[in-house]
Amino acid sequence: MLCLRSFPGAAMEKRKTTPSFYSAVFFALLLLVWVVFSGFFDAFHLTLGLISCGIVTWLSSDLLFEDRTITFRRRLVQAGRLLSYIFWLLWQIVIANVLLLRLAFGPRAMLQPQIVRYECGLESDFEKFLLANSMTLTPGTVTIKILGSTYYVHAINDEAAAGLDGEMERRIAHIFSGDDGNRERATTTV
Repeated sequence: MLCLRSFPGAAMEKRKTTPSFYSAVFFALLLLVWVVFSGFFDAFHLTLGLISCGIVTWLSSDLLFEDRTITFRRRLVQAGRLLSYIFWLLWQIVIANVLLLRLAFGPRAMLQPQIVRYECGLESDFEKFLLANSMTLTPGTVTIKILGSTYYVHAINDEAAAGLDGEMERRIAHIFSGDDGNRERATTTV
């Protein structure tokens, strides 16, 4: 079952508004990605791409641009910070893969699977979504449940659990809020 909002009236209310600049940017980004990945440039496939991107824009443009009061210049700053975060995350994935390789060929005593409860201070749904997916993409940890601002994460050993030190959350907070990301959070083993 797909639940887009906790109360359906809010989702429909947003869709009744006129198309905005952000919807056009979202549509253009989707179409660009579609054209690059499809590799087809004939009229039939481009028309399918236009229709598909239009439907996805209509259904979900508010996911990426939830706060529409932010200026375009600020959005460019956020895009640059997001790109920087992606490169940092890719490096973290490489480091975690090396640690998992060491675990795979090391003694079984190094494996200490555990569930870690992680409290975060991120505000928007998109920030929380980005954090959960970043944790899951990093080998050795999998986000298994989110309740409000509490994440339950499976960690393969103590070292992977220690990697939930809040650095990822601080970087995500910096992308979207512009502050230094110093928000209180707590990590406990369940």
